[in-house]
Amino acid sequence: MAVLVALSGLPGVGKTTLARAVAQQLGAPHFRVDTVEAALKTSTLAIQSAEDAGYLALAGLARDNLRLGLTVVVDTVNPVAETRALWVSAAAGLGAVLNVEVVCSDLAVHRSRVEQRVSDVDGLVVPTWAQVMARTFEPWEGDRLVVDTAAASPRPCAETVVRAARLLDAGAV
Repeated sequence: MAVLVALSGLPGVGKTTLARAVAQQLGAPHFRVDTVEAALKTSTLAIQSAEDAGYLALAGLARDNLRLGLTVVVDTVNPVAETRALWVSAAAGLGAVLNVEVVCSDLAVHRSRVEQRVSDVDGLVVPTWAQVMARTFEPWEGDRLVVDTAAASPRPCAETVVRAARLLDAGAV
């Protein structure tokens, strides 16, 4: 069974680093909402508020790949119930969803990551610490795997997610 691995969390917690490692270990495509939103903003359309379009584009890409039987990794903040439900809808009838909430429990480490972060996507302006702290991020309802990037380096965090995805893929969960 294909698996949609939905990595969620505030900017600067280590989602993209983790998503890349997970995608590489699973041989899965990695879809990053920052890449889509930056492209929309810098396109000739110049769509400045591209959040819903970015999520919808990723959901479509995820569905296309799930139909092929491929596991996919989506990398988004995923801050509210509506965006979280989007992944369940995208995978409906095509595969399982593994929700992964990525956190950085050490506030000083999280802040340092945000303040030292340099964009690796053309057109993406990374948020400030104040902007990250002001973001809406609703508490989760329902099952999810929580991965704390302050407690472990990227490799063991990725291995935890990969193990969970492989269990879902095998139908063991």
